[in-house]
Amino acid sequence: MSTRRYTLVVLATTVIGLFATSSAVLAQSDYPNKPVKIIVPFPPGGTSDVMGRMLADELGKILKQPFIVENMAGAGGIVGTDRASKMTPDGYTLIQTGVGQSAVAHGLDPNLKYNSMTDFIHISQVNSGPNVLVVNTATPFKSVKDIVDYAKAHPGKLDYGFTHAASGHMAMELFKQTTGIYMTGISYRGGGPMLTDLLGGTIPMMFINQDAALPHVRAGKLRAIAVSSAQRNPLYPDVPTIAESGYKGFEALSWSGISALKGTPQPIVDKLEAAVAQAMRSDAIKQRMSAVGFIIPEQGSKPYTAFVKKEIDTWTRVIKTAGIKPE
Repeated sequence: MSTRRYTLVVLATTVIGLFATSSAVLAQSDYPNKPVKIIVPFPPGGTSDVMGRMLADELGKILKQPFIVENMAGAGGIVGTDRASKMTPDGYTLIQTGVGQSAVAHGLDPNLKYNSMTDFIHISQVNSGPNVLVVNTATPFKSVKDIVDYAKAHPGKLDYGFTHAASGHMAMELFKQTTGIYMTGISYRGGGPMLTDLLGGTIPMMFINQDAALPHVRAGKLRAIAVSSAQRNPLYPDVPTIAESGYKGFEALSWSGISALKGTPQPIVDKLEAAVAQAMRSDAIKQRMSAVGFIIPEQGSKPYTAFVKKEIDTWTRVIKTAGIKPE
């Protein structure tokens, strides 16, 4: 090849490389220039779906493009999360991460097809809320001490309801391990039938999300014994935490956040992180969150990433100790 021809080839290659680089930079600085999909790995209508749509609405206003929720339900959030992990990391597909699919799942299945710490970039936590330990009002229990004392005096004779691998199930396992009691769990396919049996007196107690329990507590049909968060919940100002009830450090939360796929360009991640923080400061979100007893956690990728790692470690330990297997 002649020197002149070689020079032309090098120049052409350089120009193409510069054009490709410029196009990529432009695409990132122009992000988003089309609708963004948020995969919510649960059915429509539940708490996870409500949180996802609430955030999508605000992000659409801030970033001037539609953020569209796509529900991919199955296996407690695992199906949608697994599918999301294999999608293109361009910032146009985001995934709602959460306690079940992003932490508990790792304890249940050591061969999980995705890794919450290496397959995703955790942008920010969105919500955090406790479970409430509630009892049927026909029971004599008025405090955590009452329950613990009875369970220790009658090992295995006190029942509770749970939905496999849900946050309430995990809270109860941690409660049993922390207090050193043995109780008998009654498994339910969903929270609805379990709540019906609790109200009817078929089971005496369970952990349930704070928003779902509230109307029944206010109606006098259930008694709230304690909340599982480190601090008292605004919906239950007179109900102590389990930590206050004698078990310092106890915390078991229901939570979710928003994450991108590993490999998403950093400028896009930075823009999303700033937009989520702005969205969470909006009056609309603050009002909706407080109405259902959820707390807005510390915002940002760094604290959320550290939090997810801590939750994986916690629930893997609890699940291993309890000997819980996937269904």
